[in-house]
Amino acid sequence: MGSLLIVTGPPGAGKSTVAKLLAASMPRSVLVEGDAFFGFLANGAIDPWLPESHAQNTVVIKAAGKATGEFVVGGFSVVYDGVIGPWFLDTFVTTAGLTEVDYAVLLPTVEACQQRVEARSGHGFTDLAATASMHRQFSGAELEQRHLIREQGLSPGESADLIREALSSGTLRHSITLAVHNATRYARDRAAVVP
Repeated sequence: MGSLLIVTGPPGAGKSTVAKLLAASMPRSVLVEGDAFFGFLANGAIDPWLPESHAQNTVVIKAAGKATGEFVVGGFSVVYDGVIGPWFLDTFVTTAGLTEVDYAVLLPTVEACQQRVEARSGHGFTDLAATASMHRQFSGAELEQRHLIREQGLSPGESADLIREALSSGTLRHSITLAVHNATRYARDRAAVVP
């Protein structure tokens, strides 16, 4: 069995850059880009930051979880780069077939996130209001402080080093109970057989 590190946060937090550095430093690693799963929505997609997108987002998060879990079960060190808020974390983990992951939330200031989003080129997401909204969601979420990387002014390499240290110490570990895991799988399996 491999391992899973989720690198998350609002748009512009630096997830993709830091996740690439982390995956590149691991032997036998996989980098899963969560945005790709939203890109599979071809027609009728709802912007994922809108409240009415919850059902759609649940489907996308579960699809990403299933694919990611296969890499972990296959023995890879997996780094998942994408928006997995604490409100979707257990759904993602149980759908992946796991009970433990490492979870790092990059959370620079909202201004820093907006500046990075505004400066992007070739990236499909440029909505500054949505960036601020998602930042508020992460900032206001119930989340153990040990999962937060709030260090301001760090380079991507320094952020990656900070995450590596936290991985070594077990600080980023998130576990779900076997009861939650089994209940989620039972509900999913039951829904699959109901016509």
